Amino acid sequence: MIKLLSNLFFALFLVGAAFSQNEITGVVTDSDSGSPIPGVTVQVKGTSIGAVTDFDGNYNIMGDVGEVLVFSYLGFSPKEVTISNDRIINVSLQPSTSELDEILVVGYTEQKKSSITSAVSEVTSDELTDVTTSDVSTMLQGKAAGVQVVQGSGQPGSLPSLRIRGLTSINGGTNPLWVVDGVIVHGTPNLNPNEVESISVLKDASATALYGSRGANGVVVVTTKQARLDQNTLRVSSRLGYSYFNNGNFETMNSRQLYDYYQSFGNPNSIPEGVDEGVLTNDYDWFENGTQTGVIQDHNLSFTGGNDKSKTFLSLGYYNETGTLKGYKYDRVSARLNHDYKVGDKLTLKPKVAVNYNKRNNRQHSLYALYTYMPWDLPTDEEGEIINPQNLQNAQVWYGRDNANYLYNLQFDYSNSREFNLFSNMDLEYQILPDLKFISTNSVTFYYADGMSYTDPKSTAGLANNGQLYKYSNKRITNFTNQMLKYSKDFGAHRLNTLLAYEYQDYKYASNGATGYGIVSGTSILDNAATPGAVSGTTNDSALQSVLFNADYGYDNRYLAQFSVRRDGASNFGKDNQYGTFYSGSLGWNIHNESFFNVETIDQLKLRASYGAVGNRPAALYPQYDLYSLQSTYNGLAAPSPYQYGNDDLAWEISYQTNIGIDTRFYDRIALSLEYYNKDTSDLLYYVSLPSTSGYNGYYENIGGVENKGFEANLSVTIFPHTQNGFGWTLTGNIGTNSNEVTELFEDADIDRGTKLSRVGEDYNTWFMRKWLGVDPDTGSPLWEVVDPENGERSETTDYNAATKQIVGTSTPDFYGGFSSMMHYKGFSLSANFNFSKGGYIYHSSRELYDADGAYPTYNQQVLQDGWSRWEEPGDMATHPQALYGGNNLSNKTSSRYLEDASYLRMRNIRLGYSFPKVWLNNLKLGSFELYITGDNLLTLTDFSGTDPEVGIDGYASSQYPVSKRLAFGLNVSF
Repeated sequence: MIKLLSNLFFALFLVGAAFSQNEITGVVTDSDSGSPIPGVTVQVKGTSIGAVTDFDGNYNIMGDVGEVLVFSYLGFSPKEVTISNDRIINVSLQPSTSELDEILVVGYTEQKKSSITSAVSEVTSDELTDVTTSDVSTMLQGKAAGVQVVQGSGQPGSLPSLRIRGLTSINGGTNPLWVVDGVIVHGTPNLNPNEVESISVLKDASATALYGSRGANGVVVVTTKQARLDQNTLRVSSRLGYSYFNNGNFETMNSRQLYDYYQSFGNPNSIPEGVDEGVLTNDYDWFENGTQTGVIQDHNLSFTGGNDKSKTFLSLGYYNETGTLKGYKYDRVSARLNHDYKVGDKLTLKPKVAVNYNKRNNRQHSLYALYTYMPWDLPTDEEGEIINPQNLQNAQVWYGRDNANYLYNLQFDYSNSREFNLFSNMDLEYQILPDLKFISTNSVTFYYADGMSYTDPKSTAGLANNGQLYKYSNKRITNFTNQMLKYSKDFGAHRLNTLLAYEYQDYKYASNGATGYGIVSGTSILDNAATPGAVSGTTNDSALQSVLFNADYGYDNRYLAQFSVRRDGASNFGKDNQYGTFYSGSLGWNIHNESFFNVETIDQLKLRASYGAVGNRPAALYPQYDLYSLQSTYNGLAAPSPYQYGNDDLAWEISYQTNIGIDTRFYDRIALSLEYYNKDTSDLLYYVSLPSTSGYNGYYENIGGVENKGFEANLSVTIFPHTQNGFGWTLTGNIGTNSNEVTELFEDADIDRGTKLSRVGEDYNTWFMRKWLGVDPDTGSPLWEVVDPENGERSETTDYNAATKQIVGTSTPDFYGGFSSMMHYKGFSLSANFNFSKGGYIYHSSRELYDADGAYPTYNQQVLQDGWSRWEEPGDMATHPQALYGGNNLSNKTSSRYLEDASYLRMRNIRLGYSFPKVWLNNLKLGSFELYITGDNLLTLTDFSGTDPEVGIDGYASSQYPVSKRLAFGLNVSF
């Protein structure tokens, strides 16, 4: 009886306690816009009781009078409210202005900057629209530590090369992975920069391991712009620019300089007849004739709008550029639609569609010809008709090599191409429970390109076959799906975010090409060709599926931990090694949040460390199979012949990565981040060539290892905080170093790659060639070094073939980075961005032709740089040998003579803008109005003798199209 009464009493107590709690309801809004905020976490402080606001910002929760409700959401400052007798508590959250509360996209998640334990660099939309360019990747240059962006060409529409923390592979992929709105895309996406909200560059294993075998070279995560609630805004941006050919320090000779060069030859009897003072009557500037002022147009229109059910972002863009070399034009039209639609309280649909279409019209003048053609040759006759040097009349002389006038063929021959890209997403989110969400990301991309090249029967190249027409087409389709469960929960001082996902992607590609001979001038239809020519075509495919898990834990915003694991299955491995498991873990400590830390001048002090293993796959799609070629014929039938020897035991290339970082902030004005990283890659994938007697060209093998390590630093200094009408000034900068070392090779055997060498203990980008020792002051002959293989003794020789190939440097820079300045005063803004690279060597291969000591006398030659000199008589201490018609003892052959310092400092961009005051705009019903002027690449400081020190990621310089100087005027208007 007593037990029954006690149980009854206890039950009544629980019921009473339950009824003593109040059901609290309310709406959470943005203090700036007044819009409701969905997804806000509402929690009774010190308990596990919590709720999440719906799409309209509504919430309901049980709580006692006197308890405290904590409202928190990424991007907003948290707010605490004590429960009173009121059962309706409406809360307005203030957008966070603290740098520590900035939201960064890190892989598959979003995190506050203060909670991140990975190595991540972010570039916002404001930093992505300063440079005048058609692509996003160029705009990253100098803006993220550890990221090398090298523009190897200034041709309109060309893309730069990217390296994140060095080269980690030889024959595996070396380019970073690009992810756009959660979708892994093929290659570097052709995105309109005005569509991008932010870019996060993921650099260590903690950030990239969730991408498994595709994250070994870093990941670039792009987030496109989204609409916001109750903000119906129409924006117009327009830019008109002019580009100028940037010849750098490179200059070719005029007529007089070339004649004097001939007179300096030490063997004047070898000079052909006819090269006398009469040549000075002509001084044609081929370079001036082939270059122009290019014109750039960049126009964009975007609309954002939404309500509590539907949000839309729509953009249209047009970009047009004519090259600084005459005859090349690039056009691109782009469009994007990002839409969110709320279906009920739990389901949100998020379809996205983006398209871009570009065309290239190519009658481009030959840069090689502009540099090599001689000023003594005129392209036209007295009547102004273009000359064909192979059919000269009236005893007209053509001095240049090969009797070629590129302008003759250019008046007939041309090529065109076009490209279409479609990106489509059907994404959705479903709120299963207040803390549990299902996210489905599904994408299909379609790429189609075609083009043609036309060779007229009247052109020199068309004489042999009465004209030629070539057409091709390429098609690629990728399918991507990611099905994810994401759990987020705060337990008092504890914070836990986890995700579990399945991911699948496949790739299918096909191409076709055909050539026809014997055409009627002007035709562009392949069927009109009299004789069918070669037919080409290929098809390939690949697939990858993965399971991934990630967990982030934080305690009291002091102690942070993260763990991730991913298992990948790839189609380009044999059955025994088809799957690989990759993982990472990281820890962080916000020391500034500790009770014992009481340093008023330090606002942030965080330590973080990570370690993980990330995989890489071979660039080839079928390295595990024996492959046969069907390109040979026998008796009119296709004849299979061995091509590739298969390797079913080929294994994953794995990069073990360590990262240690420290983030600090002083006086709420100075932010400094320091990083050390080590990337140790083993089981390097390499294509091994086989002797012809084997019957195969080669096979893929895991042959060794390479290690990259380095330091990075990011600094931001707010010299004067920006107020609405006051002066503001902020300086930012970053610097990175990377040392690369081959740690293992198959049987420790060197791999001679021509001008580079793979050797254990050396940089993978080590130059390997004969060492130049200068000029013999007594004879003017070239000198190279000989190394005795027995005792290592060194001597000099004038015999190029007797010189020893040896290590003579590396193309890897000592350090690289960028810095910028941003000033504001009332409506004025002035920004400047610089990027730099120090150390490393460029191999200037063009000098083998243009600086050849007479070896190529029928090519125009390079004017000697300041500090260079040519030997003329015994005793001269010169940099260049005596010039001889026909060359001086192979002095222009490959050697360290043509290795040059790759260091440079470039003003990447400078921009001056003015935004009109709100008072003026209100009368015109405008939201904003800005006018600006901007300049790109206006100043470059370098000792490199070529046109541009940005020659490409591997350090080879030839007659590349240099990055142009640009000047543009623009406006930004919103309604």
